[in-house]
Amino acid sequence: MDAKILIVEDERDIADLLRYNLQEAGFETDYVRNGADALHRAVEKTPDLILLDLMLPEVDGMIVCRLLKNDPRTKNIPIVMVTAKAEEKDRVAGLELGADDYITKPFSPREVVLRVSAVLRRIQVGKQTENTKRIETHGITIDLDKHQVLTENGPIDLTATEFKLITLFARSPGRVFTRYILMDVIWGQDYYGIDRTVDTHVSRLRRKLGEFGKHIETVHGVGYRFKGSS
Repeated sequence: MDAKILIVEDERDIADLLRYNLQEAGFETDYVRNGADALHRAVEKTPDLILLDLMLPEVDGMIVCRLLKNDPRTKNIPIVMVTAKAEEKDRVAGLELGADDYITKPFSPREVVLRVSAVLRRIQVGKQTENTKRIETHGITIDLDKHQVLTENGPIDLTATEFKLITLFARSPGRVFTRYILMDVIWGQDYYGIDRTVDTHVSRLRRKLGEFGKHIETVHGVGYRFKGSS
């Protein structure tokens, strides 16, 4: 069965546009118009991905995202936010709540389909590498048992923090990680460093990877992502 997408959108015309284009691309779709129904439907008929508008009646989209990510029954459902809020702070806030991607209105229906497909593909790659002991991508081999990173030029000498970073990036290619998410995942919630700390570690990791460091991309004003496989 094709992936099922739950569309959470209060504007019927936009919802119909999304449903039509996703169904044409082979996806199954479901649709609700407000945040309260979205929370109920996500548990009742668990989708493979949620397209979530932020400006919703009853329960705001940001709150919906936070509640979904805090619920063990729904925390692993990928979320792509679709919203008119285009400010950098809104993109960062959405990503830090656990959203997997962020699309601003007005949007191209083709772009939405491509982004949804990319997130689902990335999630599948993440599941495949979750229990693996070896990750290979873009000419980089990460041996989790030996705690070693190799390229065609030989082994790369990384610190423990740099190894955690490259492993995190490689397990979720294409996903944008904000600096705060990286600080939380790598150093823990009790860490009170500054943004520049992350930038410094990423810069050193890139330098050590040499030509392969180009695959760690900067998302200006937000954070970093590891280039997805083409």
